[in-house]
Amino acid sequence: MRKKIVAGNWKMNLDYNEGVSLFSEIVNMVKDERKGEQIAIICAPFIHLNSLAKLGGNDVKIGAQNIHDKENGAYTGDISAKMIKSVGTEYVILGHSERRQYQAESDELLAAKTKIALANDLKPIFCIGETLDERNNGSYYEVLKKQLVNGVFSLTEENFKKIVIAYEPVWAIGTGLTASPEQAQDIHAFIRSEIEANYGFNVADDTTILYGGSCNPGNAASLFAQKDIDGGLIGGASLKSRDFTDIIKALNS
Repeated sequence: MRKKIVAGNWKMNLDYNEGVSLFSEIVNMVKDERKGEQIAIICAPFIHLNSLAKLGGNDVKIGAQNIHDKENGAYTGDISAKMIKSVGTEYVILGHSERRQYQAESDELLAAKTKIALANDLKPIFCIGETLDERNNGSYYEVLKKQLVNGVFSLTEENFKKIVIAYEPVWAIGTGLTASPEQAQDIHAFIRSEIEANYGFNVADDTTILYGGSCNPGNAASLFAQKDIDGGLIGGASLKSRDFTDIIKALNS
């Protein structure tokens, strides 16, 4: 059975003390709400990873927001998969639309980052999504398929089974807009069908696919009720302990 996951993405927010304080609140609240095999993750800026890993225990896992595609070297200002793994990080977000847009990260670069993450025993949360123009002109299926094919479908079956896919409609990130549950389900079902075409039914059925795009306590339950939506990649709402915990509770509704 595929895992149910709620992953918070703090983005470029919170100084050291603010991060420790918020994370401590989240850990204390989540331990009473997380059920069975559900997984809660906080993907934090690099300055927080070491401290949060020591606080999270089994209740909240730690993720990073990026890695370099090389193992090491003269890459001033970057950080490697080995580095973040060494401080207790288990997950890493790759392919977030903000990095695709602002850092011009290509599918090919993200494929390399995914492989280096897996080589260092990190679990990638691999993001795909379409822009508003691509949604409106009807090319979004083609766009999403291309991101999957070029980004992760070159992985062996064994390695692909270690990743999480996050669908984040770019037009719904930070805008307050949200895909309707029916729109989100349609895309999640499409993604699962593409995985099945490449890796077979069993792998597709076991792959966790998250929805990311202005998911909040008010809409989480209706999104998570959809057959192919296995949780969420949460932005702004992960900066509030009560909101993040309520989204985790929505997995149980």
